[in-house]
Amino acid sequence: MFRQALNWPRRVKRAVVIGIDVVSALLSTWIAYSLRFETLHWPQGGQWWVYLLGPVLAVPIFIRFGLYRAIFRYSGLDAMLATTRAIGLYALLRIALLWWHNWPVFPLTLGILQPIVFFLMVAGSRASARFWLAGSSVANQVNRGRMLIYGAGAAGVQTLSAMAIGDHPRLLGFIDEDPSKIGRTIDGIPVFAPEAIAQVVRDLAISDILLAMPSASRERRNRIIQSLRTLPVHTRTLPGLADLASGRVTVQDFRELDVEDLLGREAVTPQAALLGKGLRGLTILVTGAAGSIGSELCRQILQQGPKRLLLLDHHEFSLYELQRELQARCEALACAVELVPLLASVVNRRRLDWICTSYRPDAVYHAAAYKHVPMVECNPSEGIVNNVFGTLNMAQAAQQAGVARFVLVSTDKAVRPTNLMGASKRMAELILQALAHQAGPGETCFSMVRFGNVLGSSGSVVPMFREQLARGGPLTVTHPEVTRYFMTIPEAAQLVLQAAVMASGGEVFVLEMGEAVKIVDLARRLVELSGLKVRDAQQLDGDIEFAFIGLRPGEKLYEELLIGDNPTPTTHSRIMKAHEDFMVWPELSVQLQQLRRAAEDEDVIAVREVLRACVHGFHDQPAVDS
Repeated sequence: MFRQALNWPRRVKRAVVIGIDVVSALLSTWIAYSLRFETLHWPQGGQWWVYLLGPVLAVPIFIRFGLYRAIFRYSGLDAMLATTRAIGLYALLRIALLWWHNWPVFPLTLGILQPIVFFLMVAGSRASARFWLAGSSVANQVNRGRMLIYGAGAAGVQTLSAMAIGDHPRLLGFIDEDPSKIGRTIDGIPVFAPEAIAQVVRDLAISDILLAMPSASRERRNRIIQSLRTLPVHTRTLPGLADLASGRVTVQDFRELDVEDLLGREAVTPQAALLGKGLRGLTILVTGAAGSIGSELCRQILQQGPKRLLLLDHHEFSLYELQRELQARCEALACAVELVPLLASVVNRRRLDWICTSYRPDAVYHAAAYKHVPMVECNPSEGIVNNVFGTLNMAQAAQQAGVARFVLVSTDKAVRPTNLMGASKRMAELILQALAHQAGPGETCFSMVRFGNVLGSSGSVVPMFREQLARGGPLTVTHPEVTRYFMTIPEAAQLVLQAAVMASGGEVFVLEMGEAVKIVDLARRLVELSGLKVRDAQQLDGDIEFAFIGLRPGEKLYEELLIGDNPTPTTHSRIMKAHEDFMVWPELSVQLQQLRRAAEDEDVIAVREVLRACVHGFHDQPAVDS
């Protein structure tokens, strides 16, 4: 019956509600007469007109106040206020009409009593429909899980209101650190102390914990998340408050923990003065704009108010989606940034020349690259052409057009690389260092920004782990000891923009990535925060096991950020300037000619020989057995 009612056409639902209101108007008049005369009433003579006046007045007034446009299962305080105003007007008009006709069959007390009874019946019908359609009875919640909300502040209370409707787990308590709230109740829901959370989870068979602390610091969130890791609960976080306020939040809208929560450290705070410098009011070109890093660069640049943002990418649909997203952001921010989507490949030099001479960008952020290590290993020539000569094409096109700044987004895999992708990125760095060395004053300022793995980007382990977790595992890890430096996408993009304005020409900026993280520890944290246990030799009854598959071709156990030693600090505490050797342009150009011929001939042996001659520390490393 519940499903059938939800699937009724809108006009049928409206007709049913009007019918209920007509019956309520007649029945409330009968109840009012019966209460007034203290006996069961049967209308006689002119009293029939008093009965009929109820629905004749009520239905048009309810239509005027929009009572038949409301969606009952989402209705709340606003709908109740509208009902109150509508029945208030109904009562005034009813009394005025009956007095005007001077009907003796209508006692004065009936004019007060009938609207009160009518209001109770109408409000009661709406409330009953709301809870019935929302399926929020306790009987329906038995199989939906049992939830605690961590945070009994405004966000937690809003979540409680949103969970009063819909297919949600049953809310059994709040957790809060405020001593004034502990031991009390919020709408009948008890508030527990954080110290009691393990016992509460055990005693109440809790399956889910929702973090409702949108304003908490990263340090505090990390501390709380760490305390929840050992509990057999699925930990999630709150959606946006705007979604909560709409009353349309479902359990599917509760988000998995952010990658920042998995990282387990405080996010790097950008310096506003550096972030906006060299962007406001200018024309900025981002290559690889539709990729993970490129798209985040575009979002960050957009917030700084450039005059024009050029979005260059070779993937049509991704570029279209990015333009739509940025256009919506422009409208939300009320900014007048001209967005120009440019379909192009960085290997097409003529197209790049036309773009640079036509749009005259003030700065280029070059994020276009093939960066997936196994894919480049399988397609070495294509990786070289795109990563090395694509960078050369873009750099020379920018230099020829008089672009003021050119920034290469590089990677820690360029340091003593054991794979072709890393070697190709180091070659791209060498190109910019050589061009910067021979550039004169006032010419294009070339710089590079090197950082490690980016959590949540395409090819990142986190999305892969979440897919494997959803399938029940196993989670595939290449090696028990493999470690990586990690940043979040916004952190990386912001630090790239800040490092770029510090450049004077030829610098390699290195982003301080914090402590290296073991991939297996990251996977373990993800499993535990999903309310599951790792299955291993020490815990045979666990839910998810790890499969160690061995390092992939060209993959290292440990990544590095520096080739040389003694990096120089900058004005930003998380950005360092590396001092590294490079090849001058005449020498490098000879090697590039040989590399181009080798790539065009698909001669992988010759490609590797050139890379060994140019890239310090490049060597092939066989995969390590697991």
